[in-house]
Amino acid sequence: MARVARVFTGNYNTRMARSQDHLTELLKLPSEGRAKAARALLDSLDEDGTDGAAEEAQVAELVRRMQSLDAGEITLVNGAEARARVKARLKLGGK
Repeated sequence: MARVARVFTGNYNTRMARSQDHLTELLKLPSEGRAKAARALLDSLDEDGTDGAAEEAQVAELVRRMQSLDAGEITLVNGAEARARVKARLKLGGK
């Protein structure tokens, strides 16, 4: 049983490492290429036939945000900073 667990865990870890390598390479693409990859991944998850118009709007927003990031118009913040900003806004009544 321990051997089976080691084999399973090893295969899982190998797949996850490969997934991380793929993600690293995808993130090197320009925003349009990343948007296409994101679209393909989202399409692969679409099992219930979601609203096409909503999906198109989501993709358009994703592309807009990635282009803004690439142009230096916006910057990313880590999760802790984002939570701190939301908490501060809530204390100010959402302003």
